Amino acid sequence: MATGVLKQQALVVCLGCALCFCPVSAPADEPVRLWPGEPPGNHSVRGPEQDQTGPKGNLVAGEKVIRLGNVSTPTITVYSPDASKNTGAAVMVCPGGGYHILAWDLEGTEVCQWLNSIGVTGVLLKYRVPRKAGERIPAEPLMDVQRAMSLTRQNAEKWGIQPDRIGVLGFSAGGNLAARLSTQYNQRAYAAIDDTDAISCRPDFAVLIYPAYFYDAKSNKREPWVHLPVTDKTPPMFLTMAFDDPVGPENILRMGLALKEKGVPAEVHLYPTGGHGYGLRPSEYQATTWPDRCAAWMQANGWLDH
Repeated sequence: MATGVLKQQALVVCLGCALCFCPVSAPADEPVRLWPGEPPGNHSVRGPEQDQTGPKGNLVAGEKVIRLGNVSTPTITVYSPDASKNTGAAVMVCPGGGYHILAWDLEGTEVCQWLNSIGVTGVLLKYRVPRKAGERIPAEPLMDVQRAMSLTRQNAEKWGIQPDRIGVLGFSAGGNLAARLSTQYNQRAYAAIDDTDAISCRPDFAVLIYPAYFYDAKSNKREPWVHLPVTDKTPPMFLTMAFDDPVGPENILRMGLALKEKGVPAEVHLYPTGGHGYGLRPSEYQATTWPDRCAAWMQANGWLDH
């Protein structure tokens, strides 16, 4: 989108501005490795970590997407807002990509820029991909996100974050990962290795954007899969999807019902059109206005209070 249009939008929209990709400072630090040695679990990387988009990669809102593949060294990178805007809240961002690749800019760096524009620290998670052949819900990304959340809390003071205001946000498979973290925080997917693993990995809230793999399409049960055990301690959630999303709006509808049954606060937005994989790049579809709704939800719940 043209810079002039972005500037004009920035003047007329409020705190929840999703259409303004404001320039942000460089990450507060270099990427931080999650594990002191070899990560636990198995991995099937074939070749070096690199952008696998290629010259014929699909465009989103007229722009290319970095599709990062062969990730074997998981990290987090901290993007801090301007000190004058810092609310103390933070959100761990989990890009999607079917557990095959990571949509690194579309569902990662651009999201951290938006978070910075509303005074929130973005913590960009680079989790391990691809998944092994024949595996739909891999264990290694869950290990990475659990470790990453504990590591973020451990460094909260250093990074200008309040440890009780750390959420998680994920897209597609990253939304599945964020939901897994939100429902599987009581038990580590790996054997604890140091003091970091004694720190809670429960997010304080979760934002799930066109999430995937929430239910078994072959089952008549309306509950989410067993890997998403919703309880009354599951954190509050914001969920959004387009009705014409080929992944299936049932994902957020079934999760919404599960949250309701357990008394967990949730806000669910189902837009008529928009498809899948748009990130927060503006388009003619209402589905891409979700950042405005999300910012308002975060504000209403006190996470954006200074």
